[in-house]
Amino acid sequence: MIRFVFSIFGGIFSVITLGAMMVGITIGAVFWMYSQDLPSHESLASYKPPTISRIYSAEGRIIDEFARERRLFAPADEIPPLVKQAFISAEDKNFYVHDGYDVRGIASAAVDAVRSRGSNVRGASTITQQVMKNFLLSGDRRAERKIKEIILASRVEETLSKDQILELYLNEIFLGQNSYGVAAASQTYFNKPLSDLKPHEAAFLASLPKAPSQYHPVRQVERLRNRRNFVLKEMKENGYISEAVYETEVEMPVRSVQNGDFESFQSALPPRDYFTDEIRRQLSREFGEGEFFTGGMTVRATIDPEMQLSAADALRRQLEQYDRGLRTWRGTGKTIPAETLGDEAAWREALSDVNVPRDIVLENPWKVAVVREVGDRQMRLGIEGVEETEARPSVVPRKDIEWMRGSFVDNFKPGDVVHVRAMTADADGSFIRWTLRQVPEVQGAFMAMDVNTGRVIAMQGGFSYQHSVFNRATQAKRQPGSAYKPFVYAAALDSGYTPATIVVDAPIEINTPQGLWRPKNSSNKFYGPTPLRTGIEQSRNLMTIRLAEEVGMRTVGSYAERFGVYDTAVPVLANALGAQETTLYKMVAAYAMFANGGERVEPTLVDRVQDRYGKTVYRHDPRTCVNCDAPALDEGRGPRIVSQRERVMDPVTAYQLTSMMEGVVERGTAKRAINLSVPIAGKTGTTNDSKDVWFVGFSSNIVAGCYIGFDDPSSLGKGASGGGMCGPVFQRFMADAVKVYGGGAFEVPEGCEFINIDRFTGARLSDGAKGENVVAECFREGETPVFGITFDGGFAMGSNFDLFNSDTAATTVTTTTGKTVKVGPKASFGTLSSGGLF
Repeated sequence: MIRFVFSIFGGIFSVITLGAMMVGITIGAVFWMYSQDLPSHESLASYKPPTISRIYSAEGRIIDEFARERRLFAPADEIPPLVKQAFISAEDKNFYVHDGYDVRGIASAAVDAVRSRGSNVRGASTITQQVMKNFLLSGDRRAERKIKEIILASRVEETLSKDQILELYLNEIFLGQNSYGVAAASQTYFNKPLSDLKPHEAAFLASLPKAPSQYHPVRQVERLRNRRNFVLKEMKENGYISEAVYETEVEMPVRSVQNGDFESFQSALPPRDYFTDEIRRQLSREFGEGEFFTGGMTVRATIDPEMQLSAADALRRQLEQYDRGLRTWRGTGKTIPAETLGDEAAWREALSDVNVPRDIVLENPWKVAVVREVGDRQMRLGIEGVEETEARPSVVPRKDIEWMRGSFVDNFKPGDVVHVRAMTADADGSFIRWTLRQVPEVQGAFMAMDVNTGRVIAMQGGFSYQHSVFNRATQAKRQPGSAYKPFVYAAALDSGYTPATIVVDAPIEINTPQGLWRPKNSSNKFYGPTPLRTGIEQSRNLMTIRLAEEVGMRTVGSYAERFGVYDTAVPVLANALGAQETTLYKMVAAYAMFANGGERVEPTLVDRVQDRYGKTVYRHDPRTCVNCDAPALDEGRGPRIVSQRERVMDPVTAYQLTSMMEGVVERGTAKRAINLSVPIAGKTGTTNDSKDVWFVGFSSNIVAGCYIGFDDPSSLGKGASGGGMCGPVFQRFMADAVKVYGGGAFEVPEGCEFINIDRFTGARLSDGAKGENVVAECFREGETPVFGITFDGGFAMGSNFDLFNSDTAATTVTTTTGKTVKVGPKASFGTLSSGGLF
């Protein structure tokens, strides 16, 4: 009997032993099978997470950031122990003692799943396993993935330290609100660095990895509170916080940026604008979009924040002034349901969802509002972010719409979304009333840069970035019109012409494939033989065409290409008047080379770019500083900047052209618009039918340009001109810029010999001559200027046209002896030959 019992127990033991062996062999086989062809865990040692690229102003202030995943990388030694302890308590309390997987945790989860018949399936992954899932595996809930997790987790525990694994986890996890990693989440929810977090705030973050959307700090605040308190309880039981701290922390309210308890980090950033978006576009092109959005770049921008505000204000004022002159109300074109207007909470919520610009500041910030009641004498509004009071009623009076055609009833209805701004007193800023505004249909651009370094200090690509992200400074290709003429004159001056050379201003007829072309001056008048200087000052089209024909359009085009205005200039005469399209960005950069004496300068929005490790990967200024690093220098010696920049223009030519363009400002087409305390040179531009108007000008150190026109080219109306529309924009901006950057007389290069001439007739005058028409003109040393030769471009000249001769009377000048004499009148066609190419 005993032997029989032993045999039974022996059999059972054998079966159990063999079963256990088979289970072990099976498990081993399964693990061996799944251990084949696993992704390499060694790559984790060189982990480079996608991080935010940030743009800083020259003063070191963050002005924008770009990222696909908003992540700020925090090394393990910079993550406070409190934060680590909170996540360990919430996710894996045995993290520091297991080998990558927790057998007891897996068994407990399995038992719970069996008991609940599958209704309570919870994960038993350790932090190490979660790292494997996030980095190397998929997120599917399959046994196969769990097995792979365990295998990889055990391997990585042999390769990396616990702190390294925790660093990977705390920087990779998604914590809601487009925040990846604990550093970014701390900023997103509390606007605090990790080092400033309290225990309840660390527990708040540690509550989120399971399902951030289910623990939203506003919509699911009670659920988040319960989860946070659970984490605090675990922290207490694990010995990370004391009982007293626990009792205090669980009583703390759930506070967050999203609930309005803290100011948002984003609110401290200026609204994204054309400047930083253009940096994004250029660096994405240079380094690749993926690297820019994930590489954690530190970008030092060239922007001057104060000048950027001035540029935006100057352009917006002019665009709005033109728009209001059209007397047409268009509004935003957006509405909210009229039935919400009786419930303040309802209309405020509906209004907040309307996609209209909220980045406009013109005198005061523009507010978004909804029309609530329309009356005959006034209109009642609901204004976003503004509580109506007796002292500040949310109404617009009838006199506010006197500029537009029609009445309140004609133009508005309840539910219309509009823009308003507060009208305030100039003296003390006190509130007067609300006034209606609208985004103009006409658009434009403005840009300013340093003439010596190419650093762009301001760029405004339209009225409002949020209204239209299209950057008209860099992306809009438009005809520059007469703003292109300086390149024609530059080619002529380098070809032996002088500012005193006489060119005929008379009618021209040109046969083209499109038919007979009869170009005209903007005044519709002809002025006869005229010096080059007056031709550019008064923007004479016919003179420019004749000059271009004499010099040759291929020569003129080569200058435009050399200055970067065009990649390939088309050699047709119409392009002498700026018919070929280019961008404001290229035009401003080209004019900078006139201002700096003819040296090549490349425009840039970026001074320096550093990678995530702080290594400089781009620096704009190629100049070197000799002796800047020397600890001591001999007496009389100092550091010096060495420039290897290419010379694109003879310095005498650059000065001659600059002097002629000073005349544009002093007495030419820009005279009425520009009046500054420092010398300014520039050129206006107006195309056919006034579809595009320009002004590009410069002081001795700052060049700036303006373009205005409709995106769908159409006439700006009779009388629209570059001087009249863009000149005031330049004036407003440069009035501010001069206060900061100063300015002085344009530097006279070596090789200039000054001779007095009559700017109207081109006649040579004595050295001491004075008078309204006397100009000291720069001629090249060693060259004997020839006066009296007239060029006509080879075009025949008839006599059956009216010659405008208002200034043909003799000119009175003062000689060196103090006597006054008369210089003969302007030559006529009866005293000049038709000329030719000399």
